Amino acid sequence: MAAPKKGRSASPQSKPGRSLALILIAIVALTGGMFASGHTTPRLGIDLAGGTSITLQAKADQGSAINKANMDTAVEIMNRRVNGLGVSEAEVQTQGTSNIIVNIPKGTNSEEARQQVGTTAKLYFRPVLASEPSGAAASPSASPSGSSSGGASPSPSGSASAEEKASSSSASPSSSATSQGRAVTDALKADATPSATPSAADSASPSASGGTGSSGNKLEEQYAKLDCSKSADRATAGKTAKPSESTVACGDIGGAWYKYMLGPAAVDGTEVKKAQAVFDTQTASGWQVQMNFNSSGAKKFADITGQLAKNSTPQNQFGIVLDGEVVSSPYVSQSISGGQAEISGSFTQEEAQSLANMLSYGALPLSFKEQSVTTVTAALGGEQLHAGLVAGAIGLALVVVYLVAYYRGLSLVAIASLLVSAALTYVIMSLLGPTIGFALNLPAVCGAIVAIGITADSFIVFFERVRDEIREGRSLRPAVERGWPRARRTILVSDFVSFLAAAVLFVVTVGKVQGFAFTLGLTTVLDVVVVFFFTKPLMTILARRKFFAQGHKWSGLDPKSLGAKPPLRRTRRPAGPAAGSVDPKEA
Repeated sequence: MAAPKKGRSASPQSKPGRSLALILIAIVALTGGMFASGHTTPRLGIDLAGGTSITLQAKADQGSAINKANMDTAVEIMNRRVNGLGVSEAEVQTQGTSNIIVNIPKGTNSEEARQQVGTTAKLYFRPVLASEPSGAAASPSASPSGSSSGGASPSPSGSASAEEKASSSSASPSSSATSQGRAVTDALKADATPSATPSAADSASPSASGGTGSSGNKLEEQYAKLDCSKSADRATAGKTAKPSESTVACGDIGGAWYKYMLGPAAVDGTEVKKAQAVFDTQTASGWQVQMNFNSSGAKKFADITGQLAKNSTPQNQFGIVLDGEVVSSPYVSQSISGGQAEISGSFTQEEAQSLANMLSYGALPLSFKEQSVTTVTAALGGEQLHAGLVAGAIGLALVVVYLVAYYRGLSLVAIASLLVSAALTYVIMSLLGPTIGFALNLPAVCGAIVAIGITADSFIVFFERVRDEIREGRSLRPAVERGWPRARRTILVSDFVSFLAAAVLFVVTVGKVQGFAFTLGLTTVLDVVVVFFFTKPLMTILARRKFFAQGHKWSGLDPKSLGAKPPLRRTRRPAGPAAGSVDPKEA
């Protein structure tokens, strides 16, 4: 082998300290984040730490029958709402023919979960027939659907935003809207303070309201008597109306309550294909919910905006009605195509994400009444967790004993790598609890125990490659560098197979098995990180130390005990025509 030329740039292998410093900095940063978040321990699942149990009773008041199909659909939607990634360990199951039990592990926001599991999240786009202020100014805290003001701005396809927001500096509503901000397009403008013209209610004739005779008069009577400043009126306004019927509703717009007379629903919330919470970085207006309609919803949305654009105020507005309350009432100047819309207002990040979550996962086929909420204690959680930890400790101890007995000094590398892997696993699990709702249950503990064997297997592959090179007669430093590429390929293939199995298991299973698959996949990824950024650099550093480089009998790299061949030396090829017939001599 030719000697390296002078002036050649140093290879990454010659500076292993950088890799060690990088992974140690990552551990320190993650640990600091763990203590800063206040979650210094992994969140435990309901089988280990208990939690909250909610009993919901189905009601057939939406035209849907209480049957197995609808109950199963409701369970599936609720499970996705409270357990979106499948690792928060929330359990949703039916009880009898009309009850659903929701078990939420300790550490989860039970109040938010209670709102999500039983909320129907019925969203409709209804044309506005009449609107005006109702009663005294509403307090800013009394906001429909979690927002203190509801500005909605469906935007045409291809435009970043299509809204002008009206200012509302006083608590009392104004009859005219003062708009501010930039207008990207005149297709649709969100009017935060609906027009309250004296003729607004008069313009809503029985025929316009979708009814004739007594039905139209009844709707106008309801509208005239409705006082949205009273909580009792808001609780009953439009709650029982069918999508095909006209109705009345209340809305907290700009900190003041308004009452609305609304026509039949033009677009159903079930036609929302996707909803997500995003922060508006262009206008800095805060968090908003962006929606994409499916093909039928996009067509209906274009049709209704085209019809409303021909009318005068307030008949050119449509109300975005969520669970019977008007979130916003934007007005339209031309038809909007593209099937995209936004709901904006004074949303916090949590409120926007909660609304997007409910809209994305759809409406429940049945409405539910909360029967009871009880605190559940872990029946055998303490004993099971203790048994799992003991099993893990025994497995780890046996692995360490084997490594010390067989690899001797090399076992220090393996033990240090196991400690680094354990530290990363613990810190990341602690951080995943508050971020994605990850809960450590018994199957997840089993996945962590299995990961000990996967990690130890990577060390063994690397060590054996190095020892094979020493048996070939090489010294330790070149043995480490030549053995690493071969070991690296084997380790990557092995970990890829383990990760693929964990990924398939996570996708095709539900419930607690997903916790096992998630933990197995996480620890497999961490195994690759530790081997590349800690084990290999540490071996490179130790190869420069006399104890290991000279093959001390307790180093685990003794050439004699390994049955090494004589050291490899360079050979000199003699010149001359008869060179091919003469055996080369050792240099």
